Amino acid sequence: MKILLYNPDNGVTRNFMPHLWMFLLQELTPPGHEVILIDGNAKAMTDDEIVRYVLENKIELVGIGAMTRMVAKAYRVASAIRAAGVRVVMGGPHVTECPDEAIGKDGGPRYADAVALGEADETWPLIVEDAARGELKEVYEPERDEKGVDRKPSLQPYPSIPWERLDLNQFSLVPKMFRPMMSKLGAGWGTFHVVPLETGRGCPYGCEFCTVTGFFGDSIRFRTNESVVDELLRLKERARKQRGQIAVFFIDDNLAINIKRTKSLLRDIIAADAQLPWVAQISANLLKDEELVDLIAASGGQWVFIGMESIDPANMADVNKNFSKPSEYGAVLQRLAQRNVYAITSFIFGMDNDTVGVSDRTVKEINSWPPGLPVFGQLTPFPATPLYDRLAKAGRLARPKHWMDFAPFWMAHTPLKMTIPEARQETDHAWRMSYSPERNAEALNAISDAAFRYRLSHLVSRLFFRGIYFPQMNKRAWLKLVFQNRRPIISLTREAIGMWRSHRKNRALVSDEPAAVMNHQKAA
Repeated sequence: MKILLYNPDNGVTRNFMPHLWMFLLQELTPPGHEVILIDGNAKAMTDDEIVRYVLENKIELVGIGAMTRMVAKAYRVASAIRAAGVRVVMGGPHVTECPDEAIGKDGGPRYADAVALGEADETWPLIVEDAARGELKEVYEPERDEKGVDRKPSLQPYPSIPWERLDLNQFSLVPKMFRPMMSKLGAGWGTFHVVPLETGRGCPYGCEFCTVTGFFGDSIRFRTNESVVDELLRLKERARKQRGQIAVFFIDDNLAINIKRTKSLLRDIIAADAQLPWVAQISANLLKDEELVDLIAASGGQWVFIGMESIDPANMADVNKNFSKPSEYGAVLQRLAQRNVYAITSFIFGMDNDTVGVSDRTVKEINSWPPGLPVFGQLTPFPATPLYDRLAKAGRLARPKHWMDFAPFWMAHTPLKMTIPEARQETDHAWRMSYSPERNAEALNAISDAAFRYRLSHLVSRLFFRGIYFPQMNKRAWLKLVFQNRRPIISLTREAIGMWRSHRKNRALVSDEPAAVMNHQKAA
């Protein structure tokens, strides 16, 4: 049986790496079946194009995973595929919380033949075998314990994803127009992949707006250090053979949630020489540990994603995130920057204590810290979260099913001290101020003493992150962006050429030394 695993895009924002669930389920598929992967964020396709692809390739089962912000597209694609006579199974956090919606038991249309609830590691093989026999069930649920709680799959043993032989062409971050030129660089930059890798699942914090604890649970499960190190070594070998670049995003919801275990893992990575440039999510309160930050830097850590949410302590208390202290943010980022590790800082506007001008106040604070990559969004009530339940009970949801009419950066409820349009304006203003050509140049100037590779990484990352809010989907958009940021680009290019010439000259001098010695010996 031929199976397509499809991850939809939301039509607006862009992701810069593939989704792990696709590779994981591909590896967990029973023998005898062919699995094809398409990620809409990397390979944009219209609904008609997807249906045509399914029919032309004789796909018999389509698995679609979707988060809330992309579920409207997922439902639309699923409906089109089913109308063409092909079976569809859907899963992921949104479908887990709203299964009746997906299978039409809430009074609406039916989008899927079957749904997989919760983590599908153990149910996916059953789904495939049932589909092959023509006996697909409507709902697949994980087993429950004596208390009625879902049994979470163990991560030991963990499937070995064969990164060394998987086709990752659709996921290369280097725009096609730049690949021929970039491939000529010494280290090989014709391809650049950010690969998702998990070392554990679960989070005990239970922030009011977050879906993680509800989906993965509050008990943490870890892979063995050995399996993580082996995966890194195989990725590193692939990068070497292809003369390309590979970075890793540890997608754990909080990589350092168990500091002792994290230190052990990072030490093992260093000991095995398995370092690759990596990014991970770690909460600010855990980054006060100096030894942990030392190990992050030594093991290849380049960027740390920190959910700062707000610079207002009252907002943090409202969403049950008191463990994160805005007064400590600056010191945390300085501690990282001293090791040439920088932060992706996430902020949420539209919290109940926010007023007009929150973007100016937030960006002013951000600009007083070591430069990083700020990300701005709005408070979003996802289904089944405490935030959704609280706002629904208070009658504050302007669009109770906001996911069915996805509107980027347009709130689904009215904040207490701003209007919805005002919150949108604040978000737009923050993005524009933070990623203007002037701010990009200032950020690079702030780390002018850092080594070339850190400054290059910072500029490239800023140009890509700008694309989250201002999508760069075509050649014209990329050329415009390059032109706007031409000064730092030209400056770094000149520096790179100078370094290359110096390196070439030194190599020539070294290669001439043996000949000079031999000539001297002959003359003697």
